[in-house]
Amino acid sequence: MEGDDCSFPPDSSDDHSQRGSVASSATLSRAQDVLIYLFGESAVHLSVEGLGSVSVQELGRSVHEALNIPESAQDAFAFWLCSPLLDLQLKARHQPYKLCRQWQDLLYRFTEASEEDISQDEPYLQFRRNVFYPKSKELQIDDEAVLRLLYEEARSNILTGRYPCDPEHWAGLGALSLALDEGTGLDSQQFTTTIREKKLSSFLPAHVAMGSGGLLSTLRGKSSRQAGLEQNLLEAYRKISTSAGNSPEPTQLLHQYLNTCHTLPYYGCAFFLGEIDKPAQGILQRGKRKAVNVGICLEGVYVMDVKEKHVLLGLRFHELSWDHSYPEEEGDSHILWLEFDGEEDGTPVNKLLKIYSKQAELMSGFIEFCVELKSASEGGAAAEMDGEVSLSQQPAGQEGSNKNGRGGRRGMLHRQNSVVCSRFHSLNTISYVDNGKEIKRLKPKRAASFFTRQASAPSYSAVQVTESLEQG
Repeated sequence: MEGDDCSFPPDSSDDHSQRGSVASSATLSRAQDVLIYLFGESAVHLSVEGLGSVSVQELGRSVHEALNIPESAQDAFAFWLCSPLLDLQLKARHQPYKLCRQWQDLLYRFTEASEEDISQDEPYLQFRRNVFYPKSKELQIDDEAVLRLLYEEARSNILTGRYPCDPEHWAGLGALSLALDEGTGLDSQQFTTTIREKKLSSFLPAHVAMGSGGLLSTLRGKSSRQAGLEQNLLEAYRKISTSAGNSPEPTQLLHQYLNTCHTLPYYGCAFFLGEIDKPAQGILQRGKRKAVNVGICLEGVYVMDVKEKHVLLGLRFHELSWDHSYPEEEGDSHILWLEFDGEEDGTPVNKLLKIYSKQAELMSGFIEFCVELKSASEGGAAAEMDGEVSLSQQPAGQEGSNKNGRGGRRGMLHRQNSVVCSRFHSLNTISYVDNGKEIKRLKPKRAASFFTRQASAPSYSAVQVTESLEQG
């Protein structure tokens, strides 16, 4: 998430949030060792003077020099302050040391973590992809060191399931990783030996490599499942070896990996944690929620099931309206509201999805900033390249027709069980109709259309809220 999308609390260096591991002001005047972490289990070691006031911009110059990043590609990366509980992308003017001193305040404000977890959480500084860097510019990068950094981050997101992908994708990506690590000349025996030594989870998403199901099914099918995965990986690896002919250059393989990732609409997203309501399946199951990752990038918003590793809802900015609300009473939640077009028994309706999260304010501000950036670049070559997505790469439900406004209905993928496909049946939404009937009042009450925040003016009738509506 972007640091400037919230107003950070004032520097609380003398209150309870001061971390015990933070150096004293006397120590800060001397040169301090600083580690800037990278994906791929490596780091840049710097010696920094005046650590207490050094800015991201100043650190950037040192890191760019240490990693030999050309000036043309420096905007591809940003500094992030990260921990298991929260990730923040920093602006050039931010001072990491001061933000570390405010870390507990940020965790109390933007996470549901317990007081014990917050007290033990330690942030670290990471150099990684800038979420606002256009994919069209990334495609033009030829520097191997830069491509390697982007590859390591993308690979981590694939292996951890943060980027859900289908078998044809993860097999091909795993084979490219193997080719980058070991070359393209392995025979079948060498391939098997390498996979057994490094384990499948080094090349395939963890949930794929480990499998799912109960203990008995795991015991019965583990060996056959692993053999099947190895065979799929071997076939994809052989395709690389055959098509490559002579040993391909690393930059060629890196480009192939990143180009494949670019077909995933949520590549390059900033991710936020939240929960949504589960569809009611009976009286006893009302009120249950499921954990989701909300990915937001320059193209749109993607809601993903944390457990199942697939997309629940994918919307381009022209297909949605949004807002966020604060808790009104004790026990209420911060909510991000997403409004989009849908159908109920053949009737066009506006659907509302509630995402419960203390990061709702951050998400709303982030969407707004992305929409502004996208609008500013409309008409440019980069905007055209980012906006052109084939039907085989889009989330389900997007057609060329405009009959429902805001970009119209979205066409289905050729393979309906794709993890990239939106799963509207898995969402518990609130439906509106254009004439104002069967509308439940929502908090906070709106006077006219439910949302004022939109990427473009909607073509459907505004939803009216009246005093006679039922309490939601």
